[in-house]
Parts: sequence; C-alpha cells; structure tokens
Amino acid sequence: MRSEFRKLEQKIIQCRKCPRLVEWREKIAREKTRRFKSQEYWGRPVPAFGRPDAELVIIGLAPAAHGGNRTGRVFTGDRSGDWLYDALYQYGFANRPASIGLDDGLAMDNCLITAVVRCAPPDNKPLPEEVNACREYLRLELKLAIRKRVVVALGRIAFDAFIKIWRADGKRSLFPKPAFRHGGGWRLSEGLILISSYHPSQQNTQTGKLTRPMFHQIFALARNIISGN
Repeated sequence: MRSEFRKLEQKIIQCRKCPRLVEWREKIAREKTRRFKSQEYWGRPVPAFGRPDAELVIIGLAPAAHGGNRTGRVFTGDRSGDWLYDALYQYGFANRPASIGLDDGLAMDNCLITAVVRCAPPDNKPLPEEVNACREYLRLELKLAIRKRVVVALGRIAFDAFIKIWRADGKRSLFPKPAFRHGGGWRLSEGLILISSYHPSQQNTQTGKLTRPMFHQIFALARNIISGN
C-alpha cells in the first residue's frame, strides 16, 4: 500500500492536465510575493501529507498560491493551515501545532491530509472542469487508504467531491444526497463516518462564520470516534 501510494503521489506532482492551473502556479512561483521573495517556491501540484494507513482522512479544497504552492505541503504557510494543524495537535493527530515547510519536523499521527485540487487556482476558485480532472487522484488516494474510519470534508467543494467519489464507486448509503452543514455527520457503509466542516479560510474565520471552538469540535468528534469513546 505504501509503495502504491508513493507512486501515486509522484504522478500527482508531475501532473499538467489543466493548462490554466499550470500557468498560474508557475507564474506565482516565478514572480513570488515580497515577503517570500528570497524563498524558492514549489510551483507544482501538491501531494497528500501524512500516513496512507491513517484512520482519519482530511479533504481540503486546493493549495494557496503562497501557501502550499510555495512550501510543497498541503495547508502549509497560510492562515488556513495555522488553524488546521493547531487543531490536529490539540487532539493528538500531529506532533506539533504548526506547519512551516517540508523540513520542519512535523509528522502526522494516524492522519492523512489531502485536497480536491492539487494546484493553486486563481482567486482560490478552481473551475468545475479542473475539479473533475483532479478528482480521480483523490478517488485513488481514498481507495488506497484502506484503514480510514473518519473522513472530514473541509468546505462544500470537498464535501461534494467525496460524495461523487463514494457514489461512483457503487456505494448506496448516500441517497438522497446529504446537505452540507458545519458539524454534520453521516454513518456510511463499511463503518466509515463522514464529517462536514466549514473550511478554515480567512473569509470564514475573519467573519466569525467559523470560530476555533467550532473547528475544534470537528476534531474532538473525530478523536472520540477513533478512540472508541
């Protein structure tokens, strides 16, 4: 499983399926932003981070232009990542509360973090055809993550992508389609539980739509399920 997962992630890193995303991610990596001018940007699709044998799988939207597209790690180098890794640390899924870069010593404990789209999109808004083109990578990752017990979908796009994958693989426990909401939970077939959460984007956190207690509630629930409480 691990070797198959590594091969898949290498394939993802080399992907050039979406011309608009390729052009944008490489443009950002060349031009940079002033505060990171001295850094070398990743500028490629961003692979999943964590353990393919994890019981908790987290699905985000896409790398940020100066976050994952710069650092090469999903949810790293931006405010969304600050929220996510702090919560994961608080509930025992990470060995430290912050993710800075590939050599910072951060390690996941029983957790895999991935995304619907692997390249930074302009304005953080991938086009529907880009979501469709990238969804197969997520489907294969979920298939290889055979020990998963909890899937946390961060935001409506991640939620919808997971449901499309679940249905396409012949699962029948999501009819009719559940309505996305923060803190929603659904028991699926094969013992899997889906939890939905607002995405920790600045738009959500700065407006108070998503607060830290609300966000931590998601991972407290995941921890209780995995720990059997």
